[in-house]
Amino acid sequence: MIRTHRPLIAVPARFSATASALRYAAEVNARALVEAVWRAGGEPVTIHPHAPGGTCDPAETAARLARFDGVLLPGGGDLAPHRYGADEAHEAVYDVDDEQDAFDLETARQALALRLPLLAICRGLQVVNTALGGTLNQDMGGPGQEHRHVRHLVSLTPGSVVAGATGTDKAEASCYHHQHVDRLGDGLAVTARAADGTIEAVEAVEAGGWFVAVQWHPEDTARQDPAQQRLFDALVGAARGPR
Repeated sequence: MIRTHRPLIAVPARFSATASALRYAAEVNARALVEAVWRAGGEPVTIHPHAPGGTCDPAETAARLARFDGVLLPGGGDLAPHRYGADEAHEAVYDVDDEQDAFDLETARQALALRLPLLAICRGLQVVNTALGGTLNQDMGGPGQEHRHVRHLVSLTPGSVVAGATGTDKAEASCYHHQHVDRLGDGLAVTARAADGTIEAVEAVEAGGWFVAVQWHPEDTARQDPAQQRLFDALVGAARGPR
């Protein structure tokens, strides 16, 4: 049966240490992100990243996600390096939150296991890669090497899910990151790269539900760039269909 309602898209909130307009620390999501989901026909629903003590119950997370039609893992601060086996943290690592890490990692695992349509963005890609046993380069270096406040072309693998979703094999990507994939997680394939070789998108080697992870921020330019909006359209379209 084809659904006629707006599919529910779970978007884990991001912890913010300060939020002056609210007066206290807060849980937030970027307006551009949720608006892109809404334009695509989805109902973005912010969910609380509950993982007290830095641990997350798999069964509870699976039960929470089961009520949704899709999942969007957004950008945010860095994962704690110990999550991917590093002994030390680079001085550039920032905004680490153990509860956020635990919840996002388990959300990635359960979304993939449940075959929920999943779009992972920036930190979200790094979360999925880590959840599947991959590692990250903790810092790409200073200006000219990092990808902060950068728009550049990325090359997409023809025939990949991300190329099919965006409708192109070259896309202008808005980037804000200083880390990138080092060792690829189990079952993942690289499907987009920047000119400097940085991995810009990954997806599953074997078919098993709709899944794309991009290192850039499609929400930044989705209102003006149809190729970027089509990533959200594809997520919501997959969430509408039978699983």
